[in-house]
Amino acid sequence: MASRSASAAGKRSESGASQGAGRPRRRAEQQRAKVTRSTILSAALAEFAEKGFEAASIRGIAERAGVQHPLITYHYPTKDALWQAVAESTFARIREEWDAQAPEDADPVERLRAEYQALFRHTVAFPDFHRFMRQEAATDNPRLRWVADTVLRPLLDRLLPQIEAAQEQGKLPRVEPMLFHYMMVSLTATLSEFGPEMQVTSDLSPDSAGVADEYWRLVDAMVFGAVDR
Repeated sequence: MASRSASAAGKRSESGASQGAGRPRRRAEQQRAKVTRSTILSAALAEFAEKGFEAASIRGIAERAGVQHPLITYHYPTKDALWQAVAESTFARIREEWDAQAPEDADPVERLRAEYQALFRHTVAFPDFHRFMRQEAATDNPRLRWVADTVLRPLLDRLLPQIEAAQEQGKLPRVEPMLFHYMMVSLTATLSEFGPEMQVTSDLSPDSAGVADEYWRLVDAMVFGAVDR
């Protein structure tokens, strides 16, 4: 009887040890999968930004990522699913930056200042982001409608009330809030949109931290300067 009990206890111990050893292995596998997805999404962003959705290919993305084609379709079964994952991942990062830099209890103008600056810094750090969005914004298509409903609407629901509140305070011009927003979007995208042209005509590099800082000081003074006076 004692022998059977000891045997059962030994088996339980072995099982527990096996499960314990399996947990680090699962964590390592999860981490590898996370890194793989991040690599795929970065390559897909570059491919879609350069070629647009129709011309981009899963094989081209696989070559950029340095992975096998089936690995991409394992994580993202269709090109549409991959495109949507790129959009969601990019805007999730922007929302995280906003949450960190623009707390809800801040003054509306200061929140807007921080949020649009964070968007600008993101487009400077990831110039493919603006090009990715521009590819789909050129025409009315299902992807544009999807990103508008799924990703952009929550961001607008956050920004537009802040713009209205700042207008009520007399700190921003009384225009349609959506017009103010898209003016700011265009200003945040200037270096990624015109950077190559600017570099050819002036030798100013859009990749220069000094150029980016000087440009945003100009935008801040033009848009928000009256608030400080």
